[in-house]
Amino acid sequence: MVEHAQSKRTRRIGDVEVFPLSLGGNVFGWGADEARSFAILDAYTEAGGNFVDTADVYSAWVPGNSGGESETIIGNWLAARGRRDEMVIATKVGGGSPERRGLRAEVIKADVEASLRRLRTDYIDLYYTHYDDESLPVEDFLTTLDGLVRQGKVRQIAASNITAARLTEALDASEREGLARYVALQPHYNLVSRDTYEGELSRVAAERGLATVPYFALAAGFLTGKYRPGSTPEGSVRAESVQRYLDSERGPRVLAALDEVSAAHGGVEIATVALAWLAAQPTVVAPIASARTLEQLPSLLAVADLHLTASEIATLTEASA
Repeated sequence: MVEHAQSKRTRRIGDVEVFPLSLGGNVFGWGADEARSFAILDAYTEAGGNFVDTADVYSAWVPGNSGGESETIIGNWLAARGRRDEMVIATKVGGGSPERRGLRAEVIKADVEASLRRLRTDYIDLYYTHYDDESLPVEDFLTTLDGLVRQGKVRQIAASNITAARLTEALDASEREGLARYVALQPHYNLVSRDTYEGELSRVAAERGLATVPYFALAAGFLTGKYRPGSTPEGSVRAESVQRYLDSERGPRVLAALDEVSAAHGGVEIATVALAWLAAQPTVVAPIASARTLEQLPSLLAVADLHLTASEIATLTEASA
């Protein structure tokens, strides 16, 4: 069930209370080494943050990495700081190498144990199916996940990268069979990428009481305002994504609207405004954003205290249509 608590600094996902900005762990062991990751996690929690998102596959795409590096760093930090009970840790299963991809029972059972070892904990607060496995009936993997919940290894389950039809099928099966049900949804969703989530998927989330935790909340950095028409983004995958936004009609229009709203709030970072728009959308509980450096973190954390007016939300929504 989605519940926005009275204080805008707290939101609920099922039976856990979370900070309204989920700290993305995809950069831990990639753009941020362990020492820098520890510093970022320290600063995030000192500001009141408690919701960290990772996956068993992070960051296998980096040469020399095999996956699990992010979980390992987070686990080392949890052990060093002794703050496990204060944190809500979300990780994912089913997105690994080809032989470990999918949601077969043997994959889930082996991979949850590996995640628990790396995270140095005996339970995971929120366990996502990273991708749907359409080769299986939903009852197959829901039964396996339900077993993990009953054993206390997982508190709640959630879904990422799933269609509205399969999400509905899974929720119906959980209710019919008395199995653990998805309480949250992690879609690709931001001001310049609205089509995947808005529509049938958002309708199911709203009608069935799922919390939404969007990834790519800042559109590969485009919504930080760092990149403007006429500039040339650097990097590989990020550059391609950002250039696509710059070349569209929507991208520059959204940047102009973000600048307008930013100015109305005394020049607050436009990344904060973009996250605040996302956080104000129905069912959205906590956008996910990552920081490679301490300097990038304040504009993310500020979403907890930025209140947009209905007119400002409408301005941004219209610009991004």
